[in-house]
Amino acid sequence: MIFHITYLSDGLKVKGYLSLPHGYDLPTSELESFIAQSYGSMKLPVTELASSIHPALQDLRSRQWPVLIYCRGGVGKVGRVKTDWLEQFSNYGHIIFAPTYRGNEGGDGRDEFGGSDQEDVLSAYRLLEGLPFVDENRISVMGFSRGSINATHTATQIPKVHKLIHWGGVSDLTQTYEERVDLRKMLKRVVGGSPNKIPESYQLRSPIFMADKIQCPVLIMHGTQDTQVDFSHGLNMYNKLVEAGVPTEFHPYDGHDHHLPLDTHLVAIKRMFQWIEQ
Repeated sequence: MIFHITYLSDGLKVKGYLSLPHGYDLPTSELESFIAQSYGSMKLPVTELASSIHPALQDLRSRQWPVLIYCRGGVGKVGRVKTDWLEQFSNYGHIIFAPTYRGNEGGDGRDEFGGSDQEDVLSAYRLLEGLPFVDENRISVMGFSRGSINATHTATQIPKVHKLIHWGGVSDLTQTYEERVDLRKMLKRVVGGSPNKIPESYQLRSPIFMADKIQCPVLIMHGTQDTQVDFSHGLNMYNKLVEAGVPTEFHPYDGHDHHLPLDTHLVAIKRMFQWIEQ
């Protein structure tokens, strides 16, 4: 089952997707009630988007579940939350939550590419850890592409994050500005200027400068022929984490681009969850 929910971040009503492990069910009214209780009985909309073609066999509330927060890439309509990924992730015994970031899909505010929108992931984490069917000690965070900025910031702000994953993740936003000429206009608009003008804003959005603040194990996944986020982002982040003494594993995908072919993509997901569970 996949739900589209509204939750609060900095007082803004923002959107996210909640996907349940396959074979488990939760009535929409119950989810609405749990979310309302988190905000002092404020009722926020919850919409069921999809349910399994097979009848759900068990009640989600029968146990506490590990969670994976999936931080999407891109900005605006580019790189939106991939619902097929939610379905694929849901095969591995985790609740999946994907923030859409403020200003997207009807949410309030404006996405700042790792600026104030970082609170949207922190607020999602706090909401999730308060749900009675969530194991608050096993909430992991995965960032795809630009989402690595939001995911890493969350891991530095919340020491109890279980594990952190970078999938094709940006590690140095100044490097992205230099490499992706096509993104410069957007970056100057959402960040507030170029790296030469406001270097501190780019550094604050660069996971490589957060490496020594990370306290959980980290997995780096990256295609060696990535044309959108160069492979060096992943390699440099891996080396920085090792240097900082952070337990880190590296899964390079030889010859592959930013988006892996389906068979490799599914293998990558399986390996990711095996690493989370080990």
